[in-house]
Amino acid sequence: MNTAASPTALHATGVHQHFGTGSRTVHAVAGVDLEIQRGEIVALLGANGAGKTTFLDMVLGFTTPASGTLTVLGESPKTAVSGGRVGAVLQTGGLLHDLTVRETVAMVAACHASHIPVDAALERAGATGIARRRVRKCSGGEQQRLRFALALLTEPDLLLLDEPTAGMDVRARKEFWETMQAEAERGRTIVFATHFLQEAADFADRIVLMRAGRIVVDGPVDEVTRAGHRTLSGVWDGARSPEEVAADLGITEAVVHQSGRVRFTTEDTDGLARVLLSQGLAHELSITAASLDDVFLDLTADDAPEAGPQTGPATASQAAPEAAGTSTARPTPEGSLP
Repeated sequence: MNTAASPTALHATGVHQHFGTGSRTVHAVAGVDLEIQRGEIVALLGANGAGKTTFLDMVLGFTTPASGTLTVLGESPKTAVSGGRVGAVLQTGGLLHDLTVRETVAMVAACHASHIPVDAALERAGATGIARRRVRKCSGGEQQRLRFALALLTEPDLLLLDEPTAGMDVRARKEFWETMQAEAERGRTIVFATHFLQEAADFADRIVLMRAGRIVVDGPVDEVTRAGHRTLSGVWDGARSPEEVAADLGITEAVVHQSGRVRFTTEDTDGLARVLLSQGLAHELSITAASLDDVFLDLTADDAPEAGPQTGPATASQAAPEAAGTSTARPTPEGSLP
C-alpha cells in the first residue's frame, strides 16, 4: 500500500450523473458530497435505484461525473485504479468460466507490473481450497472469493465492495467478514454496499445512506440508530386511552396494542416515560432503541419528507431514481484493473 499519499481516500463535491436526454433524463446521482478518510470502514446503503452502483461506477472510473468533482486517493479515479491503488469486488461479470480459479488470478496478475504472489492472494481471500476448480463450477459465494483475491493482487489502498456477500450462505458470509476484518486491520480503506443491514451494523464504522441519488444519512452506526425513532411499551393503567395521551403529546405514530401491552413509537421515549410514570398512566415500561433496519425503512419510504444530507437520520428531496438497467457495464477482468 502507498502510505505516503493523501490522507483522504475519497472526496466528492456536487457529483451528478444522469442518463438519457430531455424528458427521458434520469438523475441517478443528484449532488453527492462525501469525504472518506484513509483507514475508514464505510457502509453505503440504499434501496434499489438509490444511486449506489452508479456512484461506485464513477469512483472506479467506469464513468465520469456529468458535473462536480471526484478524486480517489488524491488522484482522478482512472489514475488511481490504473495504478493498482483501488481494488473492487463487484457482483457480476468479468470472470472467464473455462479457467480455473488460480489461472484467473495468475492471468490478472500478469497484467500488473507489481503484485503480491498469486498463492498469497488466494490464501488471504480464503480461496486456496478452490484454486484448481474451474470458475463455472464455483458457487456464487466462491466466485465472490475469487473476485476478492483479484482485488487484493496489487495491495490496494482502497477496497470497494458491491454486495460482496451476494450468493453466500450464513457460514460463508461470516468467514468472508472475518477475512475482511483482517484486511481492515492492515489499514485499508473499505467502502461496501450491502442489502444485509446487520453486516453494516457489525462491520462498518460509519453509515452513508443514499436515497434518490443523494446522501440523506452520514454518521457513525450508533449515532444513526440513536437518532431514529425508539419504542416504549408498558402495561396501561390510565383512565384515558393511550391514543388520547399520544395525541396530547404530539405523537403521530399509531399506538399498538399487543399481548396486554401498549407500544408507542417516538424519538423522545425518555420524555414519554416521565409523563406516563409521573401521572400513573402505565407501569412495567420498556424502551427499545431503533435498529438500523428501522432507520433504513423510515428513510427509504416513499413518503419520507424532504431534507438535506446531515449526520444522523435525514431525508432527501424527491429526485428521479437510478435508472434500471442503465448501470455502465464493467470492464473485465475484475479486481484492481490494469
